[in-house]
Amino acid sequence: MIRESIRLGRIFGVRVGLNLSVLVILGILVVGLATGRFPTVYPGRSTVAYVLAALAASLLFFVSLLAHEIAHAVVAQRNGIAVEGITLWLFGGVAQLKGEPASPGADFRIAVVGPLASLAVAIVSGLTAAILDVAGVSDLVVGVFAYLAVVNVMLAAFNLIPAAPLDGGRVLRAGLWAWRGDRVRAAVTAARAGRIFGYLLVALGFLQVVVGAGLGGLWLVLIGLFLVNAATAEEQQTRVAEALQGIRVRDVMTASPVAADPEESLDRFISETAWTHRHSSYPLVGPDGRLLGLATLNRIRAVPANRRQATTLKDIACAPDDVPLARPDEALIELLPRMRGCSDGRAVVVDDDRRVVGIVSPSDISRAVQLPDMQGFDPYQGPRGADVTSANVGRGS
Repeated sequence: MIRESIRLGRIFGVRVGLNLSVLVILGILVVGLATGRFPTVYPGRSTVAYVLAALAASLLFFVSLLAHEIAHAVVAQRNGIAVEGITLWLFGGVAQLKGEPASPGADFRIAVVGPLASLAVAIVSGLTAAILDVAGVSDLVVGVFAYLAVVNVMLAAFNLIPAAPLDGGRVLRAGLWAWRGDRVRAAVTAARAGRIFGYLLVALGFLQVVVGAGLGGLWLVLIGLFLVNAATAEEQQTRVAEALQGIRVRDVMTASPVAADPEESLDRFISETAWTHRHSSYPLVGPDGRLLGLATLNRIRAVPANRRQATTLKDIACAPDDVPLARPDEALIELLPRMRGCSDGRAVVVDDDRRVVGIVSPSDISRAVQLPDMQGFDPYQGPRGADVTSANVGRGS
């Protein structure tokens, strides 16, 4: 999953951030436009003018990417799926969903709205360029909006290619799901189409490099490898989801987990509890049995040895609001997207009175994946997309 490095704020209630890798593509765009396209199409301007125009065009391009992702997020929310956040990065953007569409129709709507948003941006940009041209504004300024129109048409067209993890792959998945009634087969087919398309881009990129058509071929290779890896991961996640269908949280959780006192010092906890129990996470509970936090060995280990005597478990624990919670009867597949963050991939199971009754770890999930070999479960749902993805369970034991 792509993690944000800089948080920008919230739009329509959705957290928006940047990964530092976005600076790479920003630099490539600015240099390419300022030294290539703009001087060629609009000659006779100063270097400063070209750089400012290139910077404006590049920033507006990222705004258009954000519009694409916000469209995904808003439609996902309207179809009952919570959104973890939006992150812009090297290969564009990703909207992280906390679940999966419940029907082919919802899957289609969430997927297709992104390219439609890009087309809308292209139309608005084209009209703006035409109006500015008629008004006699500098042709370099007009060129900024003309570029934005063209690049958004290309973005929409590329995303509609029927190959996961592109939006077109999700559209393909939705169509096959509606036709066959089997989401797993539909997702696997879309993922395999994505791998084929990725390999084609890699081959085309290598060919361009070999024949001396420019270093742009290296960019195609990078995009192709990304698509291959993402499509492979999507198919694997589909298989995992299929294996976990029908399994409830109570089937895999560790019941009555070892709880700890929030006021206990780390030194005492290590010597009296951590050494005598083979667990890597411990719920902190109050007298009423309700969760007050979650302490993990990773968080304890991060505290220097000379400070552990004066540090209590509550000082280093994940706050209750940051700990994924589950109910015993909840479907395990619905819990997976929430098992991330400061809890090191753990989730705490609570009853109707919010008292701690169990804990689920990534190793519990790994064991659960093996259950279909011993008993049958109905197949279920699927995976992720390139710019619409579901948060995954963290790894660890």
